[in-house]
Amino acid sequence: MIKTLEWTDKGVVMIDQRLLPAEEVYPVFRTYEEVARAIKEMVIRGAPAIGIAAAMGIALGARDTAAASPDEFDSAFAQICEVMAVTRPTAINLFWAIERMRSLYARLKQGNKSLAEIRTLLIEESKRMHEEDVQANRSMGRFGADLIPDNATVLTHCNAGALATAGYGTALGVIRAAAEAGKKVAVFADETRPFLQGARLTAWELHKEKIPVTLITDNMAGHFMKRGRIDCVIVGADRIAANGDTANKIGTYSVAVLAKENDLPFYVAAPISTLDLSLESGDLIPIEERDGREVTHIKGAQLAPEGIEIANPAFDVTPNRYIAAIITELGVARPPFNESLRKISDLKCSI
Repeated sequence: MIKTLEWTDKGVVMIDQRLLPAEEVYPVFRTYEEVARAIKEMVIRGAPAIGIAAAMGIALGARDTAAASPDEFDSAFAQICEVMAVTRPTAINLFWAIERMRSLYARLKQGNKSLAEIRTLLIEESKRMHEEDVQANRSMGRFGADLIPDNATVLTHCNAGALATAGYGTALGVIRAAAEAGKKVAVFADETRPFLQGARLTAWELHKEKIPVTLITDNMAGHFMKRGRIDCVIVGADRIAANGDTANKIGTYSVAVLAKENDLPFYVAAPISTLDLSLESGDLIPIEERDGREVTHIKGAQLAPEGIEIANPAFDVTPNRYIAAIITELGVARPPFNESLRKISDLKCSI
């Protein structure tokens, strides 16, 4: 299995996804500031992976802070969490992970744990979150595999595989699980402009797994749907509102509209940590705007004239009416999502 990130005594090891597929490099990030920078600069990306990286970064910062008194540690911990919180605004898993680490710290303080114990237990929590994510993805895969017909060709957009998680993947996890169940599955992967996660990452993952993959440009999806070459669509998510509106990589909304027009089921696969039931609809999801050079340049090569205006939203929101089902680690939610997502969330709380 691809190791997206890993805790070590030297620091957090992450595969540098910016260099794939040409180079497979695993640098060590030795401070929480380096981890935060890695998240912001997309060394690591994908909502679940961002959350785990943030938790490990917080644990790393807590371990290495020079704070010697509870008050000093309290101040340092708050600063570490704040640095993590401003890295990527759309992925709710980031804030879920920060809140989980904050909540643990608050409980440990109330339990009069020593600073040494707190440091150790924060590290253990971040490692536990990593393990839980892999298990959640495998469970999600088992639920989702039932939705993938034998001999199906599945379209996916962006990368929601092992590289976007602690391991195995969400949307690609469903595809992997279907293949592991003996189904013949092929994949059409959108290249996913402008950062090319589909071309660089999804195609790389699937090729390594020996799952047949055909790379297409984003504007080819409708053509292949109309010609009957695609049987269903499955994508990941960065934040899901209470009504099922889903934020995912820019271009997902267009794919969902095309799927609806061609009477193809459009599925979302995401862990429960991606749910943001505090938001009534996707209209309230913050959308990250990234550097325009991601649009105008590829690997330093200029594609567009200097001096023009550039828009580069990293995500869009797919309204719930285009989504046939949302696959989670505790089951499959179907419309009306206001009810089904709440039931699944309540089930998680009861475990």
